[in-house]
Amino acid sequence: MLGISEVTALLFLSSFNSTGLVSALALFVLAVDLMPAVAAQQSANKWRHSFEMVPMRDGVRLATYIWFPKGDGPYPVVLIRTPYGGAGVIDWQTERLLENGYCIVGQDPRGRFKSEGSALAFMADGWGEHKDGVDTVEWIAKQPWCTGKVGTWGVSGPGITQMLMAGAAPSRLACQHIGIAAADLYHQAFFQGGELRLELAIYWLQRNGYDMQAHAKLVMEHRLYDEFWRQLNLNEPNVRPNAPMLNWSGWYDIFSQGAIDAFIAGKHRGGPKARHDQILIMGPWPHGIAKDFGQAHLPFEVLTPPMIDCLAYFDYYLKGIKNEVANAKPVYYYTIGDITDPECKLNRWRAADDWPVPCNYTPMYLHADGTMSFNKPAANGQPRSFIYDPKNPVPTLGGNNLFLEKGPFDNRELEKRSDVLVYTSAPLTEDLEVTGRVKVKLFVSTSCTDTDFTAKLCDVYPDGRSFNVLDGIVRPRFRNGCTKDEPLQPGKIYEVEIDLWSTSWVFRKGHCIRLDVSSSNYPRFESNPNTGELFALSVDLNDPLKPNPNRRTIKARNTVYADAVHPSCVILPVVK
Repeated sequence: MLGISEVTALLFLSSFNSTGLVSALALFVLAVDLMPAVAAQQSANKWRHSFEMVPMRDGVRLATYIWFPKGDGPYPVVLIRTPYGGAGVIDWQTERLLENGYCIVGQDPRGRFKSEGSALAFMADGWGEHKDGVDTVEWIAKQPWCTGKVGTWGVSGPGITQMLMAGAAPSRLACQHIGIAAADLYHQAFFQGGELRLELAIYWLQRNGYDMQAHAKLVMEHRLYDEFWRQLNLNEPNVRPNAPMLNWSGWYDIFSQGAIDAFIAGKHRGGPKARHDQILIMGPWPHGIAKDFGQAHLPFEVLTPPMIDCLAYFDYYLKGIKNEVANAKPVYYYTIGDITDPECKLNRWRAADDWPVPCNYTPMYLHADGTMSFNKPAANGQPRSFIYDPKNPVPTLGGNNLFLEKGPFDNRELEKRSDVLVYTSAPLTEDLEVTGRVKVKLFVSTSCTDTDFTAKLCDVYPDGRSFNVLDGIVRPRFRNGCTKDEPLQPGKIYEVEIDLWSTSWVFRKGHCIRLDVSSSNYPRFESNPNTGELFALSVDLNDPLKPNPNRRTIKARNTVYADAVHPSCVILPVVK
């Protein structure tokens, strides 16, 4: 997950309309990201500041850094609770807030850096036994230097601490500006589709110095979705955020569905302070704002999203200044028309009053001959099988990754593998817009008691290039939800659903729609050993770049059915 300075520079650009000025600032962004830590410290030291060990409800004290703007207080406060260290939150973006009269508070979460307590990532930030976010907001609001108006800000890791604070609904929380963050730690950060997000969860914990054994113990004790995880999930129906939120993310972000889910939680079932003050911004981006990533080359306008400027947002909610935020649309989203042509007119920002936008959920069926169409499959369609070997998994190529290459890539080489089943439509006779959540329904069987199935939606260009749009995974032993474990019966046919999350994409006239089906996408997701072991890592827990020498695997013969009784399909949210 990104540190603050790696993303916020581009957010600042959105407050300018001059292309020339933005271009110059873009060069400045590169310099900022390369600025050594000593320069950032000098920036922090030029502001009056103090340090406090703030007590939580159980007596554990958290290291809290406070920077004051010039002039006499009290001040509105922007809080940043970050696993990357509260001492390092002052960069040119937060300086901009200081220069405009905001007090900045940075905090080390429980067990991190100078804070006391046990460091289990994000586990004390929700609404369980510990409510560190709530306790911190309440403490700030009572200080003589605070006006009583407290907002929160941050992206990625500091965005997740905000998501969890939102679910706890602190009474003194005035607003939140949240970027690229998970709303549900179990299903979005750890176990998407029931399978471990290896590249994200394990690599991130290890690279940030967390106790890997402690986290492994935690995960093994709570491998199923239980009450522990419900206290870390904004999607639970009884969780009601009660503050204005601005959530932003990108279609290729590691947490893209998180921003959408948080918007829905606030707008559709939030408290009275939340329901009418939610903003969702979905760009085409990966984990951060960019126009050139993977093999995508998008227009410059993707760097200047509407309504994302945090200064205007905080001015409105923390100072009561009437500005453009008062008339903001609830939803801004970017539709991708062509990732290779920045001049394509179908690439554009759009606005909506709610999410999801009106659409027709339309099944496109898989056929035994490897085609796809809107026609149901024939009664005598024959199944297709492949051998999945955990020792030779399908390698990850692009997609919603953190450390690996991210975004769209030409997948033709992977589609030549014998363990990838390819289903392709005829060339489209007209443009087809897909905006919303995409799901895949498969009828499958396996020779083992446990395996995985993956699906990847691709846009096939007329020259044959096959670009990944969305992908997902399911561990069929959790086919009825991750609250119970139901091992498979070899040879039995099961219906499973693969959630590909969401996008806004135009499959253009002359292009084909493709679905690649396999059983691995490694190391984006852990490779299933097919042995039935619930948590058998392929890597050394303390050094994820090394394989686990003690792991046992077996090969599986996996089968996909496509006939009238077993109508496997991808369900597309088609917008007319």
